Order: sequence, then structure tokens, then C-alpha cells
Amino acid sequence: MRLLARREHSRAELARKLGAHAASRQALDALLDTLAGRSQLSDARYAEERARQLARKYGAARIRHDLIAKGVDAAEAERIAAASGSDDLERARAILARRYRTPPSSAQERAKRMRFLQSRGFAHDLIRRLLSSADTD
Repeated sequence: MRLLARREHSRAELARKLGAHAASRQALDALLDTLAGRSQLSDARYAEERARQLARKYGAARIRHDLIAKGVDAAEAERIAAASGSDDLERARAILARRYRTPPSSAQERAKRMRFLQSRGFAHDLIRRLLSSADTD
């Protein structure tokens, strides 16, 4: 309960943390089922909270990858990442403006910015559209 009181956890994440303290795998599964039954443990709630935290800095692809790595179902991770990806262009523009104050002056600088945004999980076509509009501004 102490772990869940601090923040939301996915079922897989909580199972990993409590695995060393459980008497058996069946006891751990029973505990997790009980917590889920009482709505104290929810992968959907965890995924939405985690996506909200990550959305400030990352794009939909990075959010989806992080959720899957944390044990959230792939279909649920895809749904939540798609919902958070609706404003990817504005988010990428804000991240780029925070990191770089001036427009790219050369092809190397433009490529550097493209790699930066790709590492943050933004789609290639979105990055191209953003940087081509930044070049005309």
C-alpha cells in the first residue's frame, strides 16, 4: 500500500517490486488481483498518468515505447500515445524553442535538430514539416 500511496504503478512494475517479498508467485498474483479488484491498482490509470508526465518532453512514439516497457498492454499504450499525440506539432515546436533560440543556419544544424526531435519520439514527417516552416519564418 505504501508504494501505491506514493504514485500509480503498473501491474508488472508492482509485481517486480514485490516479487522478492512474496511467499510465492500465486500469493503475489492473488494480492495483485485483490488490489485490482478494489480499484487500487489500474494499468489504464497508470498509463494515463505516465503519458501525462511524459507528454511535456516527449512525442507519441517515445510515450508508447515507455508504456510498453513498463508492462502496459500494447493496445492500451497505442491508444494513450495516439491520444497524447494529437498536439505533437505544438509540443515539438515548444520543445525546439526551449532548446534552440534561433532558426537553423546550416544543413548540419538542421540535421542536429532533426536528430534531437527524433530522439524525443516525434514522427519524421512532423519534424520535417516543423523544420521547413521554421526555415521560412
